[in-house]
Amino acid sequence: MAGSISKGGGNRRWKPQAEINVTPFVDVMLVLLIVFMITAPLLTVGVAVDLPETEARAMPANEEPLTITIGADGVIYLQETVVELDTLVPRLQAIAGAGYESRVFIRADENADYGSVMRVMGRISAAGYGNLGLITDPISQGE
Repeated sequence: MAGSISKGGGNRRWKPQAEINVTPFVDVMLVLLIVFMITAPLLTVGVAVDLPETEARAMPANEEPLTITIGADGVIYLQETVVELDTLVPRLQAIAGAGYESRVFIRADENADYGSVMRVMGRISAAGYGNLGLITDPISQGE
């Protein structure tokens, strides 16, 4: 008879197991959790600069802003790509399209030349981008 198992002398019918084995599911979920815990902080890191500390509150961000970073050595980054001051506005327009209302964040190293920061802000403002924000770190409570 098909589907029957005979052991010893008695006939027992084969019954499907009604339990769900969740061990592989839990293993996969734990691996994914660990992967995302490791990669999530790396996704938010841009160009490393020492931002000045201020008492300003954090601004709410509804969408991914365009970020321009000015290093202590005066190197300008658009998102994470090095750009020259002369090519900054065309590349910004290529990314933002005609979205002059797009929020543009400027991150400048604490030791960056004030004139470099103002030249970058002037170029961006002259190109029609009026929604500029300066990024700083909050003041530490221990000081």
